[in-house]
Amino acid sequence: MDIRSLFMGLAFALMWASAFTSTRMVVLDAAPLHALALRFLVSGMLGIGIAYALGQRARLDRAQWKATIAFGILQNVIYLGCNFIAMQWVEASVAAIIGSTMPLIVAVAGWLFMGQRIRPLGIFGLLAGFAGVALIMGSRISGGIDMGGLALCLVGVVALASAALAVRGASGGGNLLMIVGLQMMVGAVILGVVAVIFEPFRLDMNPRLAFAFVYTFLVPGLLATWVWFLLVGRIGAVRAATFHFLNPFFGLVIAALLLGERIGPLDVVGVVIAAGGILAVQLSKARA
Repeated sequence: MDIRSLFMGLAFALMWASAFTSTRMVVLDAAPLHALALRFLVSGMLGIGIAYALGQRARLDRAQWKATIAFGILQNVIYLGCNFIAMQWVEASVAAIIGSTMPLIVAVAGWLFMGQRIRPLGIFGLLAGFAGVALIMGSRISGGIDMGGLALCLVGVVALASAALAVRGASGGGNLLMIVGLQMMVGAVILGVVAVIFEPFRLDMNPRLAFAFVYTFLVPGLLATWVWFLLVGRIGAVRAATFHFLNPFFGLVIAALLLGERIGPLDVVGVVIAAGGILAVQLSKARA
């Protein structure tokens, strides 16, 4: 891993973790699915437009189209849809910590359904990672966290893990930014229909909402996804996913700084344990 890959990984982790705080800002003042559909529409059109200007075209083979659509549904519709709805009631730090367990769930799914062996370091990492998250969630549940919102976050992270398994097929063909834009449009179309049918519209326009919305669709929405695919292309999906170990820490700190969310002693201990577990799982995979 060279210096450029290192900085790309750090930038991706920071952008990914910041999305939870900006999302929390958005959903407090706007209908979540309407806002998410609009975010994907704007991001998708911008991504496709830039890609077209760079000479990229939507010339994908059958397998790439399937992977792109699957990735758009799993990550953009289910994962982000569940998180946008949930963060009306749960804190951004909670959603960030649950979302950071994605590499752990991917490792378990590979072991259960794909016959992948888990090395001793990986087993230790899985136990430590889930224990750290359980420690944090235990303190939050005793403090009265909304269980419906928590359940939505859990459904979302399972969908995110499933999307991660499809990333390699969705990122090929040399039309990287075009594929990112197409995935955004998948989310825009599906979520737009669902929002119009099922969600009452609400909007309290203010400077915080405007800033959070623009930031969310430009940075975590478009730029972070593009950086992720570039990073996967440089060092591979396994090594790129190693940077997820930073997400619990970044998510907790950003939410505390910008939203004033509390950080208790158990949160600190749990984040350290969870981050160490995620790192151990990814190092185990890289060595294998």
